[in-house]
Order: sequence, then C-alpha cells, then structure tokens
Amino acid sequence: MFFALDGFLFAGWVVRIPAIKQQTGASASTLGLALLGVSAGAVITMMLTGRLCRRYGSHAVTVACGVLLPLSIALPAQTHSALSLGLVLLVFGAAYGGMNVAMNSAAVDLVAELRRPVMPSFHAAFSLGGMVGAGLGGLVAGGLSASTHLFLLAGIGLLVTAFAGPALLRHRPARTAPEAHTSQRQPQRQPQRKLDPRARRIVVLFGVIALCTAYGEGALADWGALHLEQDLDAHPGLAAAGYALFALTMTIGRLTGTLLLERLGQTRTLVLGGAVAAAGMLLGALAPTVWLALAGFAVTGLGLANIFPVAVGRAGELAGPSGVAAASTLGYGGMLLGPPAIGFLADWFSLPLALTTVALLAAAAAALGYGARNATHA
Repeated sequence: MFFALDGFLFAGWVVRIPAIKQQTGASASTLGLALLGVSAGAVITMMLTGRLCRRYGSHAVTVACGVLLPLSIALPAQTHSALSLGLVLLVFGAAYGGMNVAMNSAAVDLVAELRRPVMPSFHAAFSLGGMVGAGLGGLVAGGLSASTHLFLLAGIGLLVTAFAGPALLRHRPARTAPEAHTSQRQPQRQPQRKLDPRARRIVVLFGVIALCTAYGEGALADWGALHLEQDLDAHPGLAAAGYALFALTMTIGRLTGTLLLERLGQTRTLVLGGAVAAAGMLLGALAPTVWLALAGFAVTGLGLANIFPVAVGRAGELAGPSGVAAASTLGYGGMLLGPPAIGFLADWFSLPLALTTVALLAAAAAALGYGARNATHA
C-alpha cells in the first residue's frame, strides 16, 4: 500500500504541473529550475534516510514519510512564484526520496523473511499507483482546481497511512544474516557492520545498473510522446499513449517478476531484461512507423520492468538500508540525467538517435548484471 501510495501521489502531482505553471506565471526555463527542487530534495534526503532506518527501523521511517509526503503534496498549489514553488518542492522531494528509501528497505526485510523474490511485486504496486494517480488526475483536471485536487490527494494519502501504518509498526522484521551473530541488545539501534571494499563495490555496481534503467524511464517519460508526434507525425492523443503503453507493460512485467526470478534467477533476469529493453528501444527509436515505435516502447517496458527492483533489492541484501539508499540515489540520478542528456543529444544530432542511448544503457545494464553474476544467488 505504501508503494502504491508513493506512485499515486507522485503521478497526481505531475499531472497538475501545467496548472501550477500557469498559477505561478513561470516560464518554461524557470519552471524547469523550480522542478529541480523535487530532485534535489530527494537526492539530499536519500542517504540521510538510510541512517534513520538503521537507527529507528525502516517501518517507522516509512510511516513517518507516509505522513510527510501527503502533507507536502498540498504545498505547490499554494505558491504564486517560481521561487516559492522551488522551495516547497524541496520539501516534497525530501519526503518522496525518504519514502522511496524507507519502503524499499522495509521491502528488502520482508523479502528475506518470505524467502521468495517478491521485490518486483512491490514495484508493480508503485507502477499501478502511478497509473491510477495519472488517470484520476486526467479525469478531474478539467473540473477541479489544482489546489482542491492536491488537497484531496493529501487527505487520501493520510487515510492510507492511518490504515496501513499501524500494521507496519506492529511488525518487527526478522534480523538478517549479518546481524544474527551480533548481540541481542539494541536491535533497532545496532550500527551496521562495515562493508569490505569488495561488497561496497558490488553495491555501487548494482546502483549503476539501477541508474541505467532509470535513465530509460526518465527519457521515455519526457521525450517518448514528442518523438512519436514530431518524428512520426502521430496524432497528439496517440503520441500520449506511447508512455502509457510503456508504463502498462512495465507493470505487467513487474507483476510477473517473482515468477521470472524463481525460474531464471537474478543474473539471467538482469541480462534478459537488459537485452530485451535494448532491442525494444532500438525499434522504438528507429522504427519508420508509429505502430512499430509503439511496439518498441511496449517491449522496452517489459525489458526494464524488473532491473531496478532486482538491483535495489540486491544492494539492500548486501548493505541494508545504506545499500538501498546508495542504489536508489544512483538510480534516481539516472532519472535526472536522462531527460536533459536526451535534449542535448537531440539538439546536436536528432531525437531518434538520442533515444538510442536508452538502448545502449540497457545493454550496459545487461553486461553489468552478467559481470555481477558471482554476487547474485543465480
């Protein structure tokens, strides 16, 4: 429920960006700078959240962020300048980044207890929440002001946290293997055992794999529709469906991710996913017709679906909340890097050629996943 809430609230905010832009009177460039507040707040908070999870427990931090995130989503609609918008988006980004690290850390603990690779299912909930949030936002955008809409989202978020939070707080996660040999005292405040250099390098490696995946997600979110409309003369409605199709196939891929991991293991899942995404994005970027490009987007979503969950989950297995924080920070950095990188490359060359970098990084994720085969339970 917390994963779904995170995706639901973020998507609800995204669909109201045009209204907030008009309200603040921001130009495209100043709005872009203000939107960096979300990214800056998230990246700054992610590493801090890892420490808070070690001190107070990931469940408590998840619930705290489950209160802060809904409260902060109501703030942007109260601003009337790009500067004030950027400042409140720092707060929203901090809550969003904290929620991502805390809930992924909690999920890593639960995966260990269940002894089944169900991490993709949590991320499928995030994707489903995002689809519902975006769909609901599109339906009410014409009839509700941004302020009313975001206030309603805040209320829904607080209700979900009030319902799901107590169950999470009552459950104390089982201790992981590295902690089993430590003293039984102070389980929540136990400092994490220092990683050896090899384990630290592996955490960074999985973080880079997450970055390669998130780069593609960010690029398709911001540039996919423009490519279909500008380069392939698609109708605006059909062009907008491109990202929706990508998100749908990613959700389907994540819902089947547990079965895939049980059948293939982590290494084969990473390699196969990266290879499929690379092939799909080459088709999506270079296809001569809209329908072939849409098919490429769909295949790309299936390929990328489980790479990020597996990478973050493996980093968490190795290093606990700090590993989740490191991998998430690198992954989120990829989502930030993708859109501007695609923009610069499109100016220098062309948008279709720029989008092939998504395929290149997906192939890199496959190669890195194969290189990390000795660090996975494949």
